[in-house]
Amino acid sequence: MSKNKDCKFKTQIGGQALIEGVMMRGPEVEAMAVRLPTGGIDVEQWDLGPAKWYRKTPFIRGPINFVVSLADGYKCLSKSADKSIQGIEEEPSKFEKWLTDKLGDKLMAIVMVIASVLGIALALGLFILIPATVTKMISKFVELPDIAKNIIEGLIKMAVFVVYIALTALLKDIRRTYEYHGAEHKTIACYEAGEELTVENVKKHRRFHPRCGTSFMFLVLFISIIVTSVFRIQWGNLWLRVLCKLLILPVIVSIAYELIKLAGRYDNILTKIISAPGLWIQRLTTREPDESEIECAIAAFIPCIPKEKGSDRW
Repeated sequence: MSKNKDCKFKTQIGGQALIEGVMMRGPEVEAMAVRLPTGGIDVEQWDLGPAKWYRKTPFIRGPINFVVSLADGYKCLSKSADKSIQGIEEEPSKFEKWLTDKLGDKLMAIVMVIASVLGIALALGLFILIPATVTKMISKFVELPDIAKNIIEGLIKMAVFVVYIALTALLKDIRRTYEYHGAEHKTIACYEAGEELTVENVKKHRRFHPRCGTSFMFLVLFISIIVTSVFRIQWGNLWLRVLCKLLILPVIVSIAYELIKLAGRYDNILTKIISAPGLWIQRLTTREPDESEIECAIAAFIPCIPKEKGSDRW
């Protein structure tokens, strides 16, 4: 395999768009930068400590890192939401006052748990239950072999994924978050090109990157078609099928994780094929950022650059 000739090196530093900010994760440090209502940038960073063996072992690391990233990303997202409205006073409603009086400091923790449960329920409904139900309904009118059902179910998942992203992009706040997503990618690309991290330099780079969560999710959906067919999960009982799909989800995530790392590390025909669909979908999940958004991405990225030169490279 050949390294990407378009850049001087490939870094392992990755990130995530936040509310009015960006989070970056390096091999040693994680940092987040949020634009405050006052116009300043609040930067917070913390040491990650040495990575455990199970977070570095191929095929084992995928599901573990995925869960850790979800939890970490949600925590940073919640923090950024708080920081982005710092100093803005709003009169709470009677219901909010009642909740605060009854629950006190526990209120935010309870809200986060409820939001997490609802998010998981929505994901299960959109990407597992609905595609399986629709496919089963189609099979009542047209006799289909299991492999055809698996393909139809997978295509419905992908369609739901793309439509969901397209619809959320219509919301003003989400659209702005997608701009920060673009700033994150462009900043990483600038660093990988070996250029100084300035707003002008970052502007020149593409907002699409192969190591993106969007690309990862698409790979998960695509690989699920193949893995479901290999494991021959039966279509007789819908709920049993849903349960079996949840049980093999770690296998799917493991394969997708290794492929996305491969695509991020090398540039050849195989990795271009792997990356192509995800890069196309990133046209929906990223927007061209403005200068203030790029400044946030740079501010989050700089603390993540390791002290030992080159230790973040593949």
